[in-house]
Amino acid sequence: MKFKYVIVGAGLAGLTLAERIANVLNEKVLIIEKRGHIGGNVYDSYNEDGILIHNYGPHIFHTNDREVYLYLSNFTKWNDFWHRVLTYVDGNLVPMPITVETINKLYNLNLDCSQVEKFLQERAEQIDEVKTSRDVALSKVGKDIYEKIFETYTKKQWGLDPGELDTSVISRIPVRLNRDTRYFADKYQGMPGHGYTRMCENMIANKNIKIMLNTNYKEIIDQLHYETLFYTGPTDEFYDYKHGKLSYRSIQFQFETLDKNEFQEAPVVNYPNDYDYTRITEFKKLTWQDHKKTTICKEFPCSDGEPYYPFPTKDCKAMFALYEEDMKKEKNVVFLGRLAEYRYYNMDAVVRRALDVFGCRCQAPN
Repeated sequence: MKFKYVIVGAGLAGLTLAERIANVLNEKVLIIEKRGHIGGNVYDSYNEDGILIHNYGPHIFHTNDREVYLYLSNFTKWNDFWHRVLTYVDGNLVPMPITVETINKLYNLNLDCSQVEKFLQERAEQIDEVKTSRDVALSKVGKDIYEKIFETYTKKQWGLDPGELDTSVISRIPVRLNRDTRYFADKYQGMPGHGYTRMCENMIANKNIKIMLNTNYKEIIDQLHYETLFYTGPTDEFYDYKHGKLSYRSIQFQFETLDKNEFQEAPVVNYPNDYDYTRITEFKKLTWQDHKKTTICKEFPCSDGEPYYPFPTKDCKAMFALYEEDMKKEKNVVFLGRLAEYRYYNMDAVVRRALDVFGCRCQAPN
């Protein structure tokens, strides 16, 4: 088979590239996907009770990138949605991320914004050089809040002490000196009106796009003739683990459908210190679906399973650096996405990356 462009992986990165190639360049493109569905981890589906669930945990679209928002808006209408998360601490539910409301509920106070700023400054620890996620938390909120909210949750999520993890892990969680309890503060936020899978299907509704599901690309790649290969899978797998196997954190999802209209107060509730799971999602609160039952999902972080989160440690970064040297030598292979680049991407960022790669690597006809 001959294609000018071949894409490995049908997640958002691969689908965005395929859509641009098919519609802008009017070129045929082949997508090879090992799973039985498109969409990668944003894939959603209706369970046997007819409730729309996110099969790989909750995904909420948010961005400040207007171009990305308008691009995806070509394929879906959005339900306005401002995500809110509660955290179960000391028998109470407090808002996350940390805001004025969080501090007041956590300590039964009635402080205003300036008073909360002083409250945190007095408790924050002076750290000469912030090197780890533990340092980040202690320097922002001090020991007590670190222990109540961050320490055990991070240990459950990563299987490591925060002192062993890169600063990026906890740095992603903001501390706000205001009363805004939304989880994200981005300008554009929402949920696809008919779900992520429908959005993804609309992205590739072009006869120029061919898809092979349930296919390991290595089994057929030698039979293909192509000019450019866009690879979104694990880089260590691409190179047959020549420098070792990169570490990822995985999750086991436990779904339960309950014969009640509502289970919890917020779409997502975190459990930093209680139970083995890290959080519970109630999907109807994400999708606005009207149903007499409700489906929840408990997340149990683990070491084995689908690779979800690249491990943010020095050793893992050093191993990936060896693969990066090999990647730079490739002339007709482009690596992009969470697995290929061994980095955490939000949905908007991976779409942005794919749009940028398309602009750099694919030439439109004159």
